[in-house]
Amino acid sequence: MDRKSVSFLALGLVVGGLLAAALFVGVIRRDKAASAAGDGASARTVLKFAHSLDQQHPVHAAIMHFAERVGVISGGALEVKVFPNGQLGSEPECIEQLQRGAIALVKTSAAAMEGFVPDMAVFSFPYLFRDDTHFWTVANGDIGRELLAAGAPKGIHGLCYYDAGARSFYTVDKPVLVPADVTELKVRVQASKMARDLILALGGGPTPIPWGELYTALQQKMVDGAENNPPSFLSSRHYEVARHYSLDEHTRVPDIVIFSQQIWETLSPQHQAWIDQAAAESVVFQRKLWAEKTAEALATVEKAGVTIYRPDQAAFAAATAPMLKEYEGTRLGELAARIRATR
Repeated sequence: MDRKSVSFLALGLVVGGLLAAALFVGVIRRDKAASAAGDGASARTVLKFAHSLDQQHPVHAAIMHFAERVGVISGGALEVKVFPNGQLGSEPECIEQLQRGAIALVKTSAAAMEGFVPDMAVFSFPYLFRDDTHFWTVANGDIGRELLAAGAPKGIHGLCYYDAGARSFYTVDKPVLVPADVTELKVRVQASKMARDLILALGGGPTPIPWGELYTALQQKMVDGAENNPPSFLSSRHYEVARHYSLDEHTRVPDIVIFSQQIWETLSPQHQAWIDQAAAESVVFQRKLWAEKTAEALATVEKAGVTIYRPDQAAFAAATAPMLKEYEGTRLGELAARIRATR
């Protein structure tokens, strides 16, 4: 084989490798899709969207609504391919892939973002928000936009917030009625320092376990309980093994839709505008659906034999208040103070 042939062979191997690698990036492919009229072709960009929830969860429905609206608004120029059920990894793993440009979009809890964007930890302060209205006033205002933008230096473009309601304790053997009931319980927490600190403040043992492994952990009593919102408690079927649900509503940690900054910067302003529009529409859809599904979830688990308790939230707020004082004078403390002052 002469030198020229060898050179062409080497070039072919490099190009082939690059094409193979393209199958694994957040922009899955750019292909030629026939136009509606069949008289030409247009470039189509396919974006991977990963999340850890099951397909019965209302947030999955909102994500599918977003994907549908992206396709319609862009006239087929953009396609969002959704990977639910943790198919592409846990939330922290998916965020890392997003930073590298291997995934375009991820739905994650703000708690899982703490390790990447430290300011997101403010959402995990207990009893920081007075109610749902206060939360959305903050999320839709300057503070919310500031937090969405904070991930840009880490390769994370914040797109929008989804309602994740209030998180409350559910347990296998005995209910949590007062703060002292958490003492010595092993409670599953997200990969979040603030979530761990909250359980420690109540005297319990925080135990990080991936969401997809939690049902078995509860069933085998590797943990005594966990904490989450009503729709997640229902869709995960955790109510089958954890029969006590105490609505102490200690935190309002939102879900966040994030976009790979690396991929975002490759999109045209028109593509970005289409995605922003679809995201805004999906937020309206998701908030309405969330309210409906929260009420349905509580009714369903109660009918299935779960006992629902409504403990004195003031007692839990008092027991966890030292967490806020610990951060006074810090960046998180300043953010918390601004949130409390928001009317």
